[in-house]
Amino acid sequence: MTSIKKPDWLKVPYDPQAVDQLAGMLKDLKINTVCKAANCPNMGECYARHTATFMAMGENCSRNCRFCNVTCQRPTALDPEEPQHIAEVVEDLNLRHVVITQVTRDDLPDGGAAHMAACVRAVKERCPGTSVEVLISDLKGSSEALQTVLDARPDVMNHNVEMVERLQAEIRPQGNYQRSLEVLRKSKELAPDILTKTGFMLGLGERDDEVDQLLDDILATGCDIVTISQYLQPSKDHWPLDRYVTPEEFELWRDKALAKGFKYCASAPLVRSSYRAREAFEAAQQYGAVHQDGSPQKD
Repeated sequence: MTSIKKPDWLKVPYDPQAVDQLAGMLKDLKINTVCKAANCPNMGECYARHTATFMAMGENCSRNCRFCNVTCQRPTALDPEEPQHIAEVVEDLNLRHVVITQVTRDDLPDGGAAHMAACVRAVKERCPGTSVEVLISDLKGSSEALQTVLDARPDVMNHNVEMVERLQAEIRPQGNYQRSLEVLRKSKELAPDILTKTGFMLGLGERDDEVDQLLDDILATGCDIVTISQYLQPSKDHWPLDRYVTPEEFELWRDKALAKGFKYCASAPLVRSSYRAREAFEAAQQYGAVHQDGSPQKD
């Protein structure tokens, strides 16, 4: 584990009562959250606000990325009742925006696309006023699988590029930089009206010029929303932390992303791809209804 001292800006409040309350509710319905599996630093804040990112298709991932805290073991069988259980929790919590992510399931012929689509449809049928964001794997590059998810009409299609191109082979060997970019590009091509979103981390050993190129590569896919976050090393066995990036540097990257043309950018040490996702969704929607000069678009 890195010996670099954690700075004060990464210390967050934690509400154990709120965490236990919502965690117990989700456990009763056998629903997983990426919040707990990925050891998210915002878990206390989000649980206190009764928000969470649901993780479909079990707790075990079929890939073993060196930055991620999600367990890499033999995946479990799909639970056909999971989509309805997720929809039930969304209704009970009266959520206006829900994020449904997945463990990577390379063991399934479609990468879990049909199951993700079922989750989207279940939420929309039970809670028609709730917007739904999906955070998917690369689905092994299958356009057919991607189309299956898009046909369920999520409001946001999210797939994380994770890091600059140079570091991908060492840290994310079962992923692929160009394949991830293609997921974003193909999503916009197949469903232009669905917002696309991606995220990546800093603090892995990237250079500024590589981050700048990464933003250009993402924007070239037509991606609408980008999140930029601090890498936090989960354990000594994971990829070593290179440095803690200051809040001021994150603000500079946010300004640069917006100047390049992204509709929305969340960039801060504690940002995660699903953090305040409704705010990002609504801001990107509003951006689409207004010209960059501030004048309303004409029909």
